[in-house]
Amino acid sequence: MSSLPWWGYLLVLGSSLALSLMLVPIAMAVALRFGFLDRPGPAKGHTEAVPYLGGAAIVVSFAVVVLVATALDPPPSGFLQLAGFIGLGAVLAIVGLFDDLRGLSPWLRVALETAAGTAILAFGNSAHLAGVPGWVNAVLTVAWVVGVTNAFNLLDNMDGLSAGTVVIACLAIFGVAALQHRYLVSALALALAGCAAGFLRANFHPAKIYMGDAGSLFLGFVVAVLLLKLRANGSTRVDIAVILSVPGVALFDTALVTVSRVAHRRSPFQGGRDHTSHRLVKLGMSVPAAVLTIYLAGVLLGGSAMLMSQLPAARIGGIAGLLGAAAIAAVPLARVRVYDQSSAARTAPLTGEVPGPTNPGTASPSITPQAP
Repeated sequence: MSSLPWWGYLLVLGSSLALSLMLVPIAMAVALRFGFLDRPGPAKGHTEAVPYLGGAAIVVSFAVVVLVATALDPPPSGFLQLAGFIGLGAVLAIVGLFDDLRGLSPWLRVALETAAGTAILAFGNSAHLAGVPGWVNAVLTVAWVVGVTNAFNLLDNMDGLSAGTVVIACLAIFGVAALQHRYLVSALALALAGCAAGFLRANFHPAKIYMGDAGSLFLGFVVAVLLLKLRANGSTRVDIAVILSVPGVALFDTALVTVSRVAHRRSPFQGGRDHTSHRLVKLGMSVPAAVLTIYLAGVLLGGSAMLMSQLPAARIGGIAGLLGAAAIAAVPLARVRVYDQSSAARTAPLTGEVPGPTNPGTASPSITPQAP
């Protein structure tokens, strides 16, 4: 699609939203019928079993809307490449669903995600960092796909958090892409926003359904690739500061959790209720208030990304300001007591074991090799 009228964008958003709203109750019924449930446990915040096939509704909604739209109006890059991109996301969703139901080696997950990132690189999507060898760009591209995919997977640790943050990130991507006249990326971002928003209606606190790893891996993967696509063309290439700002909430949470676990001699690959959202609740916020606070941070980051995309002079100051704000926020959050201070806990070995979901109000059990 070389161009798209305003009503075309509304049609993409409305179609994906409507289809997601329709499929989520079906996914709930199927999950209840076949026992695809996240059951309560000692380390979980919910007290009743909750179905978690929400990710399937998200994937199907996105795939149907995008493939139908592109069949009617093929993109310049070709229908097959776009179908391949969606297929890779669907494979990761299946991997996540298998992990939800049966458990999967974390290292196998990393290997499969790396393979998906390599395929995206082969499709011609690259980080395009100036002044570095080609192999460095290749490594960074694959690492970006794996890292952002798992950052949103990690963020799925409280009712409505990951889905709502994806909606905000996609609206920011849409804004940046539309300002750059990147019509395909704009449409894809709105399609994903609609799917996530339709699921969010049943996932906000108290959640009636979870997306599981199937949903969070798919959402993170698509967001990662859409941001790479904004780096594709030299004439409209978006600055790296803009790219980093959009998923900034998820990246911040991943960094905070990883550093905190290592500092407390805990495995970064083992789950826990030590995320940004959990720390805000520990500080006295309700679950909805904590989630809305993180939404607000996402809105500020998304707005900053749009501003920096249009004002080159603001990029250096903008990224410095964002990094400074992240450091200021990290200090009090890192001081919140979220760990058992017993001797046994402090000396626990750094293993790669993957426990069940440990998050209040979510079923998604892991970032790459760990449970959130």
